[in-house]
Amino acid sequence: MASTTQLPVPPATRVAPDRKPTQRSKGPGRSRPNVLGGLGGWLWLAVIIVPIYYVVVTSLKNQAGFFTSNPMLPPTEPTLDNYKLVLENDFAMYFVNSLLVTVGSGVPALLVSFMAAYAIVRGKSRFLGWTNRLFLLGLAIPLHATIIPIYWMITKAHLYDTLLALILPSIAFAIPISVLILSNFMRDVPNELFESMRLDGCSDWAMMWRLALPMTRPAVVTVGIYNALGVWNGFLFPLILTQSPSTRVLPLSLWTFQGEFSVNIPAVLASVVLATLPLLVIYVVARRQLISGLTAGFSK
Repeated sequence: MASTTQLPVPPATRVAPDRKPTQRSKGPGRSRPNVLGGLGGWLWLAVIIVPIYYVVVTSLKNQAGFFTSNPMLPPTEPTLDNYKLVLENDFAMYFVNSLLVTVGSGVPALLVSFMAAYAIVRGKSRFLGWTNRLFLLGLAIPLHATIIPIYWMITKAHLYDTLLALILPSIAFAIPISVLILSNFMRDVPNELFESMRLDGCSDWAMMWRLALPMTRPAVVTVGIYNALGVWNGFLFPLILTQSPSTRVLPLSLWTFQGEFSVNIPAVLASVVLATLPLLVIYVVARRQLISGLTAGFSK
């Protein structure tokens, strides 16, 4: 019987079991709540809410109740007589003037700034580069330093004491910061999208309105609201460039209300509430676009 030779068997290699990635256990400090941050947040909320609460509550009090009751407690008998008194003193005319100045300066400034930002970003000529530097130079010029030349130009153009005297300088001062913000946002639009639309036969004008505007809509809304707030709350231009009550805007009317109703504090605060309501409505309507425009770039 022939003997069979057995080949040596190699030692069995142990297959290491699949190990799941170990999860780091959270440290003891990471699971604790941020008490200081929470207290700071509540403190900042109180700093913002308490003055607003005081203004609204006081505007619902009568003049006698303002001096006799606790200023932080709500009125026992709320009244709307203060709002009626303010509305009867040409408040509607001042509101319309402010609306005309805000829209008349905000819309042209936004259109010019958007088209200038598109030309600066998409253009290749040296002239556009110098134009961008000129806009940046406008940011270094403070408004108060130009009030005397602006007053001289407005009077020479026979525009003193008109709403156009408030609209034109507001447009000029809104363009530099608007061009800077819109051009930075427009640079984030991928160049491939512009090239694909150009291959489809689109002109620069079509690409600006069909591609650049939808892609930079949060920035456009943010810039528009920012400029509108500056014009709506502007006080220096109306004080220097207007005189008659027919051209008075809301910030200047609040100043006159303070002089007219110097003792009637609830009436003055009622005018403040009425002047703030349009801004609150604008924020409620466009808050998503505004927040996305303000927080753009933080995730990059």
